[in-house]
Amino acid sequence: MIDRALLRKSVALLLAGQLLYIVVTQFHAGGNANDHPAIFVVYAGSEVWKAVHVGQFVCMAILLAGLVALPAAVGDGAEARWSGRFGVGSAVVALALYGVLQAVDGVGNKEADEAWVSSPDTEKAARFASAEAMRWLEWGARSYHDFALGLALLLLAAAIAGASGLPRPVAYLMALSGLVYLAQGWVVGTEGFSGTHTTLILAAWVLTLAWMVWLLVVARRTRDPSAGR
Repeated sequence: MIDRALLRKSVALLLAGQLLYIVVTQFHAGGNANDHPAIFVVYAGSEVWKAVHVGQFVCMAILLAGLVALPAAVGDGAEARWSGRFGVGSAVVALALYGVLQAVDGVGNKEADEAWVSSPDTEKAARFASAEAMRWLEWGARSYHDFALGLALLLLAAAIAGASGLPRPVAYLMALSGLVYLAQGWVVGTEGFSGTHTTLILAAWVLTLAWMVWLLVVARRTRDPSAGR
């Protein structure tokens, strides 16, 4: 039986985290992320760089808190199934990896890029090599965060697929968004922040918002078990 109160809390966290993440990301410095000489100058000149990355981390923490609460909210013992338990564990790992990612990107990249831009010509080559090494470390952290988040979505989709009162296509959409995150992880690990990666990010946003909004509708329509007694 769906716990409507808990489901509403879970969905509120999921939607708040996802929507705020999208808004905060709009303040991220932009450009061709794989054109390192050009984009490093942009990053070095960003005045809100570190604040944006702290904001992204907070938003991701909110979203993942909602994801962790979801199995218990939909009932039918979803939180006790092996897929639910491993899904929650994978979500926690995803948050830890996202913390590493934001430390590398939000602090390491900024400092390395500023050091390169402001260095004398005799040090430019060495400083640029350090900045690129930091960037490649970011690729790795982002790749494995996406893998962990994609796995969490797949496992939790399996855990809630048979929940009473929950339309099965919600779990299918969640699983599909998990596959998109897995694809993101592979692409960023092999070709960096390419156009393909950007397309996958947008696809993941659309899919996650779709199943989150659907869950919101379910939460609002589901009768409270105590009603009418």
